[in-house]
Amino acid sequence: MVPLHVLEVALRNAIVEAIEAVHGGTWPWTQGFIRSLPNPRGPAYSPKRDLEGCAAQQPTAGKVVAELKFVFWEKMLTNRHQGRLWDNHFYAVFPDAPRGVAANQRRSELRSDIEAVRRLRNRIAHHEPVFPRALQDDFDRIIRCIRWRNETTSNWVLEIETVRALLAVRP
Repeated sequence: MVPLHVLEVALRNAIVEAIEAVHGGTWPWTQGFIRSLPNPRGPAYSPKRDLEGCAAQQPTAGKVVAELKFVFWEKMLTNRHQGRLWDNHFYAVFPDAPRGVAANQRRSELRSDIEAVRRLRNRIAHHEPVFPRALQDDFDRIIRCIRWRNETTSNWVLEIETVRALLAVRP
């Protein structure tokens, strides 16, 4: 769980930096930002409803950040936010992401990785079996995402994690 926890904090902090660069420190209550969020009808996850619910109950942006679901951060990486956030801020908030391609391509790669990680995280959180998964690939994906945010942090996670030792003795 440690690599997953570190990834979640690193990811949301990076995304918050990009949002604040565009919408300021009160972004959870800024109508321009709120209107930019999708709000599907029915039972589908709604980033707009999630943010509005958290912002109505929390007194500070930091507390809102802590309460938002992991899927909120994943949805912030969709193409919908490319022009507003990621064209100008992707490499600033993910400074250790490989260069050489446009920000939209790297953002798309990151979103895909985060979607896969979220699914793994949900399986673990619901005590569902994960053994049929390519867990080494999942672990590598988590470390890659952390590394894009900060290579020093990813190296620290590699020093303290116990996942690889467990994977090595996996039946």
